[in-house]
Amino acid sequence: MFVSCAVASSPGGHVSTRFRVPHLFPFFFFFFFVSFFVGVAHSSNATRKAPVHHQLSLDFYSKTCPQLDQLVSSVTSRRFQQIPVSAPATIRLFFHDCFVEGCDASVLIAPSSGGKVVVERDVEDNKNLAPEGFETIDMVKALVESKCPGVVSCADILAIAARDFVHLAGGPYYPVMKGRKDSKVSLAFKVRPNLPRANSTMDELLRLFASKRLAREDLVALSGAHTIGYAHCDQFVSRLYNFKGTKQPDPFMDPRLLKALKMYCPPFGGNTDVVAPFDVQTPFSFDHMYYGNLEAKMGLLATDQALFLDPRTRPLVQELGRDKAKFFQAFSMGMEKMGSIRVKKGKKGEIRKDCSKHLS
Repeated sequence: MFVSCAVASSPGGHVSTRFRVPHLFPFFFFFFFVSFFVGVAHSSNATRKAPVHHQLSLDFYSKTCPQLDQLVSSVTSRRFQQIPVSAPATIRLFFHDCFVEGCDASVLIAPSSGGKVVVERDVEDNKNLAPEGFETIDMVKALVESKCPGVVSCADILAIAARDFVHLAGGPYYPVMKGRKDSKVSLAFKVRPNLPRANSTMDELLRLFASKRLAREDLVALSGAHTIGYAHCDQFVSRLYNFKGTKQPDPFMDPRLLKALKMYCPPFGGNTDVVAPFDVQTPFSFDHMYYGNLEAKMGLLATDQALFLDPRTRPLVQELGRDKAKFFQAFSMGMEKMGSIRVKKGKKGEIRKDCSKHLS
């Protein structure tokens, strides 16, 4: 988020939250040898200004680029087959864009060659955003520009691509509202106050989401993006050795998961490319097993596990863990709400020809 994003759910009906542990860890150990560059970015303080929501529409490009969804899909489907990590990378990119000054493609602006202007991608919280996400958006933009030049914003392309990858991974297909413009600026100092951190408290997370006009239900549902994707060791290593300064592991982590993670994430000097899946059960499927993992003390990040530990969010975790359809519905609604944060319209935005560069 996510985000982010970034929960596991399984398309279908009720799914038990009981786990077949003997089947879990042979798969789990495999993922540590896969060095996908997808993690989670974080920050703690909520933005002070309330976000502005503008009206978007489903048929915004019906006359100017009616084939837009098909153009995006032709790229995302190919990328998903060839480079599966493109899915969590792009979904996470969308979270990081929307939470920092709105869904305006400001996160896509590349650092300047001379380093004179510090942009969002220069900030530590964004430096481990996977390149596969940026590459996907660049590929889609090039195709769209060849068919509908100067018409479609990078912000809309990112929103549509994120939806496509959710669906391709087994998640819901939801309509994407369109009409965003791209931001004319990308400001590094806006990043940290507007992204959650791996050690954020539940109070901090709730305040941050509330500052975006997102409810408690949205926090739990959008955390479901962690049904796919990975996190680097530095995002959870403190849980393994020195949880909250106790010099002890987090007592709310399953002992077998703790042992497995310690094998690949030493307290100091480990391989920075090593990653672990958010969902140790079905890491490649957009399903609701993520919530069952939390009940079984198998949440990877402290913020993941906190959703089950906190009485304000535990009932929601249990509800979505029982019902895939409810999770899909709640996630789709959350994505629509998040996708309307601080949308740029009119002269306040631009339509970039190259998503990594401002028009000027």
